[in-house]
This record gives sequence, structure tokens and C-alpha cells, in this order.
Amino acid sequence: MPDPVVHFEVIGTNPERLREYYNALFGWEFATPSPVAAEVSDPDRYGFLDLVQAGDGSGIRGGVGGGDGFVAHAVFYVGVPDVAAALRRAEALGGTQLMGPVTSPSGLVVAHFGDPEGTVIGLAGPA
Repeated sequence: MPDPVVHFEVIGTNPERLREYYNALFGWEFATPSPVAAEVSDPDRYGFLDLVQAGDGSGIRGGVGGGDGFVAHAVFYVGVPDVAAALRRAEALGGTQLMGPVTSPSGLVVAHFGDPEGTVIGLAGPA
């Protein structure tokens, strides 16, 4: 069975302004602050977006964060059973390790890699 997309993030230098923007644009409401690895966002400035479902029940969770020193970007996370193993496989196939694996305060392990063309992709899984 293929690994699913389980989370997305929008990161920027002014996460409060970004959350206000996405709230006004899409009606998204964020729980802040939310537990996150410091490598992903300033932990005190990260807002978690709980599952917002479409009419058919589909949807994924997300977050908006960042802070001073973070580069603006958006990334999606693929849920895998072993983040370190998936990161090694991504590198073996021509990708580049960019971050992690690191463990968030909630125990979730995350990593980022660049695909062969440099697109940033996230991995997320259990400790």
C-alpha cells in the first residue's frame, strides 16, 4: 500500500500574519502554540490546523509557523513507518537530506529531503 500524505505546512518569517491570512481566505482556525520541532518552526509561533474535511470526508491536517530566520516555503509530509529508513532511501534514489530526522515534543519524528530537482518533501512517522 502506498504511503499517504498526512500533513502540510506553510512556513514564513511572520507566522501570525500568515495565520490571519489563511483564516480570512479559507476560514482555517489554528491552535497556538502547538508542539513542533524547533528545526521546523519557532515552537511558540507554530499553529496547528486540525483536520478540515471536505464533503466526502477527505482532508489532511496542517500547520502554519516559522519565525525569524525561517525561509518562506510550503511542504507536505508523507507518513512512513520509519523516517530514517525512508530518508536513506530518498538519498539512495538521488534525493538530498535537508533536515532531520528530529523528534517533536509530541514524539513525532520528521525529516525533510530535496527530490532530484530540489523540491522539498517532508517525512513523518513514529519514534
